[in-house]
Amino acid sequence: MVIYNKPIRDKIPEIIKESGKNCNVKKLDDLEFLVELEKKLIEELTEYQESKDVEELADILEVVYRISELKGITSDELDRIKNEKAKKRGKFADNLFLVDTD
Repeated sequence: MVIYNKPIRDKIPEIIKESGKNCNVKKLDDLEFLVELEKKLIEELTEYQESKDVEELADILEVVYRISELKGITSDELDRIKNEKAKKRGKFADNLFLVDTD
C-alpha cells in the first residue's frame, strides 16, 4: 500500500482501476481542497524546477486555474487580470533582472 494524501485529477481513480489496482478517494469540501491545492502548487513548481519539463507547466496552470475558481475567479477572469497587470507593469518578455536601486 502506498499513501499519497494529495489532490488528484478527476480521472485518476478510473486510470488506477483500469491498471488493475484499487484506490481510496475522499471528496473534500472547497475550503479543504483549496488548502491542499496550495500545497500541490508547491509540489508542481518543484517538479518543474527539477525536470524543466513543459508538461509540468501545464500541471501548474491546471492547479492555478482551479485555485482561482475556488476563490470565485474564472480562468477567463484570471487571464483578464493577468493582461491588465501586463499593461500596467509589463510582462517578463525582455528578460530584465533588477540588480539594485538607489
